Amino acid sequence: MNVRKAGPGRERQAVVYRDGVLGRRPAVPADFAGLERAARRSSSARAWAYVAGGAGEGRTMRNNRAAFDRWAIVPRMAHGVTERDLTTDVLGTPMPAPVLLAPVGAGALMGKDSDVKIARAAAATGTPYVFSNQGCNPMEECAAAMGGTPRWMQLYWSTDDSVVDSLINRAEAIGAGALVVTLDTTSLGWRPQDLNLGSLPFTQGVGIAQYTSDASFSRLVRERLGETAVGRTDVTLGALRSLLSITRNHPGGFLANLRSPVPRASVQTFLDTYSNPGLGWDHLATLRDRTRLPVVLKGILHPDDARRAFEMGVDGIVVSNHGGRQIDNSVASLDALVRIRDEVGPDPTVLLDSGIRTGADVFTAIALGADAVLLGRPYLYGLAIAGQRGVEEVIANVVAELDLTMALTGASSIAGVTRDFLAPQEPPHGIRTP
Repeated sequence: MNVRKAGPGRERQAVVYRDGVLGRRPAVPADFAGLERAARRSSSARAWAYVAGGAGEGRTMRNNRAAFDRWAIVPRMAHGVTERDLTTDVLGTPMPAPVLLAPVGAGALMGKDSDVKIARAAAATGTPYVFSNQGCNPMEECAAAMGGTPRWMQLYWSTDDSVVDSLINRAEAIGAGALVVTLDTTSLGWRPQDLNLGSLPFTQGVGIAQYTSDASFSRLVRERLGETAVGRTDVTLGALRSLLSITRNHPGGFLANLRSPVPRASVQTFLDTYSNPGLGWDHLATLRDRTRLPVVLKGILHPDDARRAFEMGVDGIVVSNHGGRQIDNSVASLDALVRIRDEVGPDPTVLLDSGIRTGADVFTAIALGADAVLLGRPYLYGLAIAGQRGVEEVIANVVAELDLTMALTGASSIAGVTRDFLAPQEPPHGIRTP
C-alpha cells in the first residue's frame, strides 16, 4: 500500500506555495473556471467548438453539473485520521488514485502530438490512460511513452469486422489492461458549435491515426482506390487548407502524401466505416471470442442495460453520456450512477464519466458508488495551456483536492468513502425537482 502521511494534497500545496515564494505560479489555474478560461484563450475557435461544445442546447452538460450540486458533502469532526490511502485496483489495474484519463478524440486540436504528451503526463503521475480510438498518435507510440504505467484502449465498432479485430489485436499487443467499447456514438450527435463552423476534425485528417496506422484499414483504402478514383472537389481556399491538413496528418513524407491519393482516400474510408450504426448486443456477445482482455462497456445510462451487460459477462461498465456531446437533455451521468449501482449491487465494476471537474467531484462519485472516474475535458484544457506539464498539473490538482477532501471529512481510504458522507442538497427556494 502506498500510504503517505503528508498525502498528495499537502504535498501539492507545499510545491505551489514554495514556488510562490520565488515568484512562480502554477502552469494552470487551480480552479476549473479559471482553467476553462485560460484554455479558451489558448485554443482556436474550431478547437474550442469541438472540445468544449456539447449536443444541442448544451442541456446535458448542465445536467451533469447540476447533478453534483444536488449532493452535499457532510464532514465528520475530531476523527483523528492522519493518513489516507488513495490507492485502488480496478479490473487488475493498480491506481494511485481512483482516476483514469478518459479517451478524448482529436486532441491535436489542443496541441501537437497530443496523445503522446498526455501519455507522458500519465506516466509521470502514474495515472492510467484510456487511449482514444480517435487519437492523433498511434497507440503503439503512446504505449512506448508510458513505459510500465497502465493503459487501456477504447474501441469504436467499425462497420468492417477486420478493422475491429485488428484494433483489438493491437490493443492486446501494447499491453492494454482493458478494452473499453464505446456504445453511445454509433452516429455523431447534433453539435451546433461544430456545425456552425462546418468543422469536423476527421475530415481534416485529425483524429484518425489509429486507422491510418492499421494494416486492415489500409487494405480497405487500397481496395477503395482500386474500385474508384477519389472524388474531385471544388478548388477553394478552404479545400486547399483541408488538403494540407490531411497531408500533414497522414503517415509518411509531406511531398509524397501531397502527390498521392491515399491520404484523401483514407479520410473518406474512415468517414464511411469508423462507427457502426447497427451496433447491437449480438455484436457485443462476440467479444469473448475476440479478446482475452477485460471488456468494459462505456455509455451505459439505464439500469436495465447495466444488468444486461453484466449478465452477458462483461467485466465492467462506464456510466457516461459522452460528456454531454451526443444527446441534448440526456440524464446526468451521476444520477444514472445512483440508479445503476442500486440495481446491480455493490460488487460489479462501475465507473463514472462525464461532469467530473474537481477532486470534490471525485469524492462525491466514489461515495455514490463509482469504483473510479474518468477525467476528460479538464486535462485537455491543461494540454492546451501548457502541454505535458499542463496535463500533469491538472491531474495533480484533482488528486490533491480529493486527498484533502478525505482528510477533512475523516475518510482514510477509498473503500471508506461512502454515502454516509453525503446528504441530498435542497433545491433553491421555489424550484421543484421530480
